[in-house]
Amino acid sequence: MDVIGGLNKNATRMLTGFILGTISMACIIKSGVLLLLLLYVFVFFASREYVKILEHKGFYPSLKVIWLAEAVFGLIAYYQRYDLTALTLTAFSIISFMWVLFRGRQPYIANAATTILGFIYCGWFPLHLMFLRELSSDRFHDGLGFVVMMFTAILLTDIGCYYAGRHLGKHKLAPVVSPNKTIEGSIGGMISAVIGAVIVSYFIEYEWYYAVIIGLICTVFAQIGDLCESLIKRDAGVKDSGDTLPGHGGFLDRTDSFIFTIPVMYYFCKYFVFSNHLVNDIVNVIKGLF
Repeated sequence: MDVIGGLNKNATRMLTGFILGTISMACIIKSGVLLLLLLYVFVFFASREYVKILEHKGFYPSLKVIWLAEAVFGLIAYYQRYDLTALTLTAFSIISFMWVLFRGRQPYIANAATTILGFIYCGWFPLHLMFLRELSSDRFHDGLGFVVMMFTAILLTDIGCYYAGRHLGKHKLAPVVSPNKTIEGSIGGMISAVIGAVIVSYFIEYEWYYAVIIGLICTVFAQIGDLCESLIKRDAGVKDSGDTLPGHGGFLDRTDSFIFTIPVMYYFCKYFVFSNHLVNDIVNVIKGLF
């Protein structure tokens, strides 16, 4: 019975992952409104899970303020109005404190801080996917190829970490936060991610050595994102972020590897792949020093 139950659980997990992955890739390829709606679905459920996790800790961030901030961030990403980011962050940080002042309850400082963290962590970071998708230059029409490269690297990170850790794992990576993760598993995930990034680079005609860097960036921040979500859950005494996705737990459990990776990938691609202005500025600064 245990074997059958395990098979059913794996089948459910695979089916959920296939459906979620297919819908996500279709929205990413189509981009525009469909991608915005996909991200809104994610931030809606992820934010709700985030608030419930923190309630176990005795913190009470405002879900309404978080959702409202994320809605505005989504419009900024959709219309590519990056210039409004600082204004929006400032405005909703102040609103978070006002909510605590007029509607909040103890602990006041923690509630204001976790509200701000909520719309940044669950909203602003993942919404960078729209910025990454819409990047363009003379060489690359858009950022789709690099989105695929990122998704491939993260997926292979998970697979590589699992199998390498299962068969070779001996040394704990972060025993307090995630006792099952090992250094050997982490290295296996890195190798798998780099290989995947290099393969994708062949199809989008991008230099393999730069793809190695991108693969390393994706796998490092994917694993950091995974550990950070585990850190939040462990601190709050929660095993899973939710049960929305059959076989996977909650939205945060399924997408924690993407939350940090997406913005880091966007800024790397923006300043080092699609434009070399930052590189030129750094070179000029170095030349000026000598």
